[in-house]
Amino acid sequence: MTRVIHTGDTHLGYRQYHSAERRADFLSAFRRVIEDAIDADVDAVVHAGDLYHDRRPGLGDLLGTLDLLRTLDDAGIPFLAIVGNHEGTREGQWLDLFERLGLATRLDDSGVEIGETTFYGLDYVPQSRREELDYAFDPPETEYAALVAHGLFEPFAYADWDTEELLERSSVAFDAVLLGDNHHPDRARVAGTWVTYCGSTERTSAAERDERGYNLVTFGDDSAENDDVRITRRGLPTREFVFVDVELGEAEGVDRVLERVGQHDLEDRVAIVTVDGEGSAIAPAEVESFARDRGALIARVNDAREVESANDLDVSFADPDTAVRESIRELGLSEAATDIDETVRESKVADSNVRETVEERVRTLLEEEPASFAPSGSENASETDPEAVVDDGDGAEAVEPSGTAGGVEATETVRSAEGGETAETAETGETAEVTGLGDGSGGDGQASMEEYL
Repeated sequence: MTRVIHTGDTHLGYRQYHSAERRADFLSAFRRVIEDAIDADVDAVVHAGDLYHDRRPGLGDLLGTLDLLRTLDDAGIPFLAIVGNHEGTREGQWLDLFERLGLATRLDDSGVEIGETTFYGLDYVPQSRREELDYAFDPPETEYAALVAHGLFEPFAYADWDTEELLERSSVAFDAVLLGDNHHPDRARVAGTWVTYCGSTERTSAAERDERGYNLVTFGDDSAENDDVRITRRGLPTREFVFVDVELGEAEGVDRVLERVGQHDLEDRVAIVTVDGEGSAIAPAEVESFARDRGALIARVNDAREVESANDLDVSFADPDTAVRESIRELGLSEAATDIDETVRESKVADSNVRETVEERVRTLLEEEPASFAPSGSENASETDPEAVVDDGDGAEAVEPSGTAGGVEATETVRSAEGGETAETAETGETAEVTGLGDGSGGDGQASMEEYL
């Protein structure tokens, strides 16, 4: 019997709502997963991608990860993982660094045996490159086989990946497919195989109202109903979000909103206030200030009536960064222009360093990805696929990774994916020597891959 924790979408380093406390919450949630793994004495922790929120995690997030992986390693529990769309860089991955330190294993088509089960990996691959995948995996020598993958797979919401085709073309008959990317936990039987999302370990958007958690997957469980594979859900205690939904009557206004907010315990919580109905206009700042005065760590107001009146734009004004990104995306800029815009607006780049950073980024794009300067939608545009852009509830854009998955090196692309702000640019190298953990450059201690690999 093989028993593993299936987790993913931990998004370490996400400074949600520009809050240092929320950034710490994401690491705390991952710490609880590791602690649960040790307490339950599982055979492995399997991570289905997006360990980090972006390609240049902060120094504190790297140190925190190293500390937790060492704790897991000391307990004799292997950490198996793949690369998701948020964290991917052009060449070396942070996961490669952890593997060279002996703290992780990057799953691929060769497979890793854990007890009676062989685990294979499929990094995120942009939709435009998936036709090149051959789904050729080395044959397992164990009784069970599982594929760990990152993407939006059928039959779940926002899907753009044909799961049946994957299973039919794969050289291995998988007993389970363990997925990351969709933050909503779910499971289904596809062509006789269990396919499941573990969900995220923290809320990356106000749309994620359900409890966060992970899956406990057991292979060779005699009590399982189908094929000896048993999947159970485990919840995680995380910072509480208070969702206050107010439907205003014709004669009601801000006083009614404040009354409803005041009915909740907001101490150290994130308060998300959504206003709908009729009534008079409200000032979000007044409501947010009212909530903070009552102990809320963060307060955001989303007046759905304003969204409906603004040409039916599907934008949450509880997060202005999301609104800006949505508007920029509608301009149809080239991939390079979008990247440079993000660099200019990114608060982690000091004003004095913006010119140098942009010049370096343009030079790199010209040398490595000249097609990225083509207008969006043109024949010469890079791997961005308009049909691959999905709205999964928070409108957040993410820079996709490159990396090898099933024998194909994926190029970077930009798409809308659940889980936060636009990933940042990182230059990478190929040297293997680890010489310390940063020199304090990069604004808030952000680390680039070239400092480590």
